[in-house]
Amino acid sequence: MVAVNGELHDDVAAALGAHGASVLYRPSATDLDDYLVGPKAAYLAAAVEASGAGTVLLENTADGKEIAARLGVKLNAGVITDVVGVDADGTAHKSVLAGSYTTTAKARTAVAVLTVKPNSVDVEAPAASGTPEAVTIDVPADATANAARVTGRAEKPASGRPELTEARIVVAGGRGVDGDFGPLEELADALGGALGASRAATDAGWIGHDYQVGQTGKTVSPQLYISAGISGAIQQKAGMQTSKVIVAINKDAESPIFEIADFGIIGDLFKVVPQATEEIKKRKG
Repeated sequence: MVAVNGELHDDVAAALGAHGASVLYRPSATDLDDYLVGPKAAYLAAAVEASGAGTVLLENTADGKEIAARLGVKLNAGVITDVVGVDADGTAHKSVLAGSYTTTAKARTAVAVLTVKPNSVDVEAPAASGTPEAVTIDVPADATANAARVTGRAEKPASGRPELTEARIVVAGGRGVDGDFGPLEELADALGGALGASRAATDAGWIGHDYQVGQTGKTVSPQLYISAGISGAIQQKAGMQTSKVIVAINKDAESPIFEIADFGIIGDLFKVVPQATEEIKKRKG
């Protein structure tokens, strides 16, 4: 079964049915997105109790992890985060120590709540598909009574670049950019790629946290990952080590990033990156 968090549109129902969903749960309240995670967790807890589900899968995002924690309390469920694979019996697989090891874990409670990292599970065609049954779940009245409500939204301007976790090419910068992501943006645009950053860069306020790649950020697995001015701490490696080809640019020849790089350039990124961008533009045009 699948629980959706708002209105259930026909195209969404058809897509979920095509991937094997037989029952779709929807909330009686259609304004859950106007609240923070509390009411959403209450709704999902009610859906789990109604369905008798033994395993709950959520996105491995900040909201997903908070909802998982709340479900753990409401359902007395075991919670496992940062999951990269799930077996039919509920065994979860986790990539740890920057991808050096894969561990397994299994909740011993009646219900297990797992948050799964993006792009970590391959989508397979179902053996059979059909039209799923739609079931409405009543959202507990007290769930929204005192809940924090979203009072306004500001749309983020479109960058024209692909979404970070789905991009085939990622250009990422770290402490070495010293606040200037301009050269990396130009390189990313020349390659048609996405822009990423290390935690050091986002914590410094040089770029938004939604660009962060790493253990506490987003996990990416592009065909090409270009790391510029990033030392390659274990936390950063955890978010990009599965990239198909890794190119590292750093002035420090001893930077850990070179340990996993397929190609390494020891040099000043402010000299190397513009030269690369110029050459790429020349060849493309």
